[in-house]
Amino acid sequence: MSLTRRGLLAAGGAVGALAATAAPAAAGMSHGKGHGHGAGHGGGHGSLRTGFDRLSADGYALLKGQRVGIVTNPTGVTSDVRHIVDVMHADGRVDLTAVFGPEHGFRGTAQAGGSEGRYDDPATGLPVYDTYLKSGQPLADVFTESGVDTIVFDIQDAGARFYTYIWTLYDCMEAAALAGKRFVVLDRPNPVSGRAALGPVLDPAFGTFVGRREIAQAHGMTVTELALLFNGEFLADRPAELEIVKMSGWSRSDFFDASGLPWVPPSPNMPTPDTALVYSGTCLFEGTNLSEGRGTTRPFELLGAEGIDHTWAAAANALDLPGVAFREAYFAPTFSKFEGKTVGGVQVHVRDREVFDPVRTGIALLVTAKQTWSGFAWRPDNWIDKLTGNTRVRTMIDAGADTDEVVGAWAKDLAAFRAVRKRYLQYR
Repeated sequence: MSLTRRGLLAAGGAVGALAATAAPAAAGMSHGKGHGHGAGHGGGHGSLRTGFDRLSADGYALLKGQRVGIVTNPTGVTSDVRHIVDVMHADGRVDLTAVFGPEHGFRGTAQAGGSEGRYDDPATGLPVYDTYLKSGQPLADVFTESGVDTIVFDIQDAGARFYTYIWTLYDCMEAAALAGKRFVVLDRPNPVSGRAALGPVLDPAFGTFVGRREIAQAHGMTVTELALLFNGEFLADRPAELEIVKMSGWSRSDFFDASGLPWVPPSPNMPTPDTALVYSGTCLFEGTNLSEGRGTTRPFELLGAEGIDHTWAAAANALDLPGVAFREAYFAPTFSKFEGKTVGGVQVHVRDREVFDPVRTGIALLVTAKQTWSGFAWRPDNWIDKLTGNTRVRTMIDAGADTDEVVGAWAKDLAAFRAVRKRYLQYR
């Protein structure tokens, strides 16, 4: 297999990409307009090579002569579970000089809403800088202070708009442009496949770190595709000097288990790929007074509160949603909402992930929870509006709308996003 690099232009910003071909040949570069639609043929089942795999196999040629910093976390691992920072630090072909840690930290020691701060990594001696909750010029100043020439991004995403690593990507791209730094994104699979975009599209008036810009709740993209979209649609006035390194052996229909890669929890409450499968829907319960399962071994699959009984599961099952069933469940969270108390609710069991729609399922569960439990309430800060990206979901459910009505309300916005998204897809 050879590596070829295609030039991509995104709203005036020069972009490069490593793309797989079938026959051995030396790596080369060509340039052209457009966003590209490289091969990424499906294979899966252990044949996948991540962006880092392909970068290192090419002798880090893309980083030659550059002082390199990397934005990563515990998910930045090789197929034999070595961390890429340790691998790169030990390889004389790349000059790795800094690490940038996101939410939860580079080594993953912090819980939700936390980070590790500035320190020197004991394993490598490299300076670790904190990016969490930094953006714009303050983050650009961090990149300048680090002295790097090129910033590399390699973090496993979970496929949902409110999973903050994609906004770390966005913020770092914007800051790299401000600091005059080159930016390279290494691809990893979307663990819930890249088949479709689902759910409401964010209204920019509701932009926060759980959703900076106008993408769908379940975006159905990889991080390199998102980087291209960000550069072309949202950072066009000052685009990053962006290059991407694609995967080989991944197709849009692949779920994570087809990759053959080890699953490393990208955050403490994302323990398995099963969690990611439901997360883009059931995370909406963060915006309610119900437990979203934090403090259990099945976060985002277990949902409940004191006073809920079997009637919620029965109402949800009566909707006959595709690919999913709901079990009456009782559990006692060890932290977060209802810590140490036994609560009732449901466990979400995905029976056919090919037809399962996590966002519709999340809406259906909100609707039936409100219908069957008199104690149902939104979080007082209306966090649900930040998660859904607008007020419509909350106000429609409060007005008695059913699942189909709520889902139908975002159809026009979603169709428009899907048309934009299509221009940036890199795999079939």
